[in-house]
Amino acid sequence: MASFLRSRSPGPAVLLSMDALSLGCVPGARYSCAVGKIAQCACMVKSSPSRTGPRTDSPGADTSYGLSQYGPLVRTFRRLRVSAADTAAAPAGAPAAAPMDHRHVLRVLSGLLIVLFVAMISSTVVSVALPQIIGSLDGTQSQYTWVVTATLLASTASTPIWGKLADLFSKKLLLQISIGIFVVSSVACGFAQSTEQLIAFRAVQGLGMGALQVLVQVIIAAMISPKERGRYNGYLGGVMAVATVGGPLLGGFITDASWLGWRWCFFIAVPFTLLASVMLARTLHLVEVRRPDTKVDYLGASLIAAGVSLLLLWVTFVGGDFDWISWQSGLMVGGSVVILGAAVLVEGRVKEPVVPLHVVRRRDPALAIVASLAVGMAMFGGAVFLGQYFQIGRGYSPTEAGLLTIPLMAGVLVSSTVAGRLVSRTGKVKPFIVAGVVVLALGFLGLSFIDHETSLVMVSLGMLGVGVGVGMSMQNLVLVLQNTVPLSEIGAASGAITFFRSLGGTMGVSVLGAVLAHQVSTKITDGLAKLGIDPAASGAGGSTLNVAAMPPQVQDVVRAAYGDATGHIFLISAGIAVIGVIASLFLTPTELRDSVDL
Repeated sequence: MASFLRSRSPGPAVLLSMDALSLGCVPGARYSCAVGKIAQCACMVKSSPSRTGPRTDSPGADTSYGLSQYGPLVRTFRRLRVSAADTAAAPAGAPAAAPMDHRHVLRVLSGLLIVLFVAMISSTVVSVALPQIIGSLDGTQSQYTWVVTATLLASTASTPIWGKLADLFSKKLLLQISIGIFVVSSVACGFAQSTEQLIAFRAVQGLGMGALQVLVQVIIAAMISPKERGRYNGYLGGVMAVATVGGPLLGGFITDASWLGWRWCFFIAVPFTLLASVMLARTLHLVEVRRPDTKVDYLGASLIAAGVSLLLLWVTFVGGDFDWISWQSGLMVGGSVVILGAAVLVEGRVKEPVVPLHVVRRRDPALAIVASLAVGMAMFGGAVFLGQYFQIGRGYSPTEAGLLTIPLMAGVLVSSTVAGRLVSRTGKVKPFIVAGVVVLALGFLGLSFIDHETSLVMVSLGMLGVGVGVGMSMQNLVLVLQNTVPLSEIGAASGAITFFRSLGGTMGVSVLGAVLAHQVSTKITDGLAKLGIDPAASGAGGSTLNVAAMPPQVQDVVRAAYGDATGHIFLISAGIAVIGVIASLFLTPTELRDSVDL
């Protein structure tokens, strides 16, 4: 694959998407430019015949060598800031591409946002449809779990690898490959005839989903400077919110529609993804840096994937299939630590590490990763149980439960857009991150007081606070990390922070799910004991999710148990968010740069 990507990468060393005529240069003149480490651009014009006359260096003399008319050329090279080692002249006849204006960026961004939306919604749209899917394919409860776990494993474990590949090869080509993987696997999932096939195809789909999520952020970073990126990050936050909340709603509609059926949970992504692919093929044009002497760190990538997969497997099954303190936990956690430790040793010695350790060891990137991990744990871990709270604790239908989470979605959408524009206007990002994580913690603190009888207005206010906090902080934390690295490492850095955020979300769901299960079990047992009912004979001793099949008295106990226990996990989420507050407070209050590269 590496050789294929190199063969398709633009050449020579750098494709500078411009030509002399487009910059007002004199035809026939030859230009060479070298950009030093301090980003000072020295351009020399070589014409034939040679420039004659003595050099004048006296004060006030013209030392521009006739370059005053080529100011646009000098300014363009200053903004590119390409290292001298990687810079070469564009080939004769290379197509020119003017720097993107706002309208062009929006056209490219439209395709990227469609891709991101489809990738994210594909992981949530099946949540409501899973019972019908497993029943239709005669699957088991363990296979039910693996349909979700396979996608999660492949997506999370491959994220840093895709990010690094984006630093080494053509970002546009990688995006096209990942779209192809996603489309083919989505069609295959829709045609699956057994749960084994579905699980395998979902794993492949996870590879495409992980690639799309990180490549969208990398490409945006390659197009737009950190200072201007804030305004566009608001759109990313809005798409993530709509996909997270809208996925279950769409899945419920597709599953309930007799003329569609559960297979369309996978088919529906295909036309939109193909549309986005065509849009991006026509509009996306990047300055690509070819690095012919680089080698992919296959050993490090394999160790990272293996260690992360083992850790995610433990997070997924602990508390259900085995206890937190057990030989299975020790074996899986210990094995993951050993494998990831070996990966760190390998990464520290190779020329092109998958995860740039010299970046994540620095203060601001490390703090941004810690804060992003905490936000991921709090946000994904807490918000995922809102659906259960409304459906089981309050008795609403899946569609009604989805609609009731609109305040959360609205908070993310509005705050991410407004905060993004303010970040671009001021060039400062730390105040918005700190304020966002504080509001996130306060939102979860408000939700910690809810029970099965709490006013929906109070619940909505808590969700609004969580949404506002997520919108102000999540994408801006990515921006902090991207602002500290050169363009040549933007993919690996973006992949790293996206990975830790996803890992935090997975761990949050597992830990908070275990706490919720313990609280619900205790409250149901106590509630039934007060009524003199045996839990084993009541129908609540096994799965408590099929509430409709229980006797009315037992239903009341189960709903009260779920409604009251949910507040405990939101209190834990608030505590986790405080870790993000502490990490964000220590971020350096630097201004965002106005150039794409350092």
